Amino acid sequence: MLIGYLVTIAIETPVLLVGLSARHSLGVRLFAGVWLTGCTYPILWLVLPWLIDPQDHYAAYLAVGETWVPIAECALFWLAFGKSEEWLKPSMWRDLAAVTVANLASFGIGMLLQAVGWWPGT
Repeated sequence: MLIGYLVTIAIETPVLLVGLSARHSLGVRLFAGVWLTGCTYPILWLVLPWLIDPQDHYAAYLAVGETWVPIAECALFWLAFGKSEEWLKPSMWRDLAAVTVANLASFGIGMLLQAVGWWPGT
């Protein structure tokens, strides 16, 4: 699980460094790359399998997990770094899009690594 977490933040952090709006400092961008995954990764890998068995219902597990994670991370990011004057402005949408794209990137690369046999399947 630790290796998966490190791989995930190695994929997502560069996306956030480039994608988050200019109002966020480098420190915030780096922190977000580690913190957001740190909040959702344990739930995805430790809690969700109790609710949806990934061995028997892999598609459902992926659908729920990969939908829930970006939504949760967007909410966490906005709660931590959002400002009322940014509400519904382009910078807000850019930030939420960056968080979502970061998650899509780590999901896609993870699936690719599984497909080529470089990462264990579920």
